Amino acid sequence: MGNAKSSAMSKEILEDLKLNTKFTENELSQWYENFQKQCPSGRITPEEFKKIYERFFPESDATSYAQHVFRSFDTNDDGTLDFKEYIIALHMTSTGKTERKLEWAFSLFDVDKNGYITKAEVTEICQAIFKLIPKEDQDNLPADENTPEKRAEKLWSYFDKKENERLAEGEFIQGVLDNEGAIHLIQYEPTK
Repeated sequence: MGNAKSSAMSKEILEDLKLNTKFTENELSQWYENFQKQCPSGRITPEEFKKIYERFFPESDATSYAQHVFRSFDTNDDGTLDFKEYIIALHMTSTGKTERKLEWAFSLFDVDKNGYITKAEVTEICQAIFKLIPKEDQDNLPADENTPEKRAEKLWSYFDKKENERLAEGEFIQGVLDNEGAIHLIQYEPTK
């Protein structure tokens, strides 16, 4: 009986996840079981996370993007992802409302975690996103988006900020919501 208990998800975590995500108790239990099989330690390391991303982007260099995504999901800054962080991240990036996804996107772009985004941080994330785009798809991008720097410049222009100014979370979210062309610049979704 003691063994089953140690491998089961705590009622507290289960209730918290049911409250904060759209996932059912059954879905959460299944994911927990799979998570425990894949990560017997109960934690995902940055290296394991990178390998997961590489499977999603086999024809691209996902390394730097995976590092940034991992950083944004590691909410307690312990260098690993536990089950709760993993599920909340999954929820925010897949089934969450647009504003919640943009809150997560802000945390992705806020590289130094100071609560603001600078143009340098936008450029850094645009470079990581650009590496996800296969070469043949890069060749078909519009002229003002065909390099990471051009993408960063275009995205930054939507926020009406000077080169050396910084952007708060609310400004970032509103800027993306107000500009249809901004959303595809902050992500990459493979067409395959």
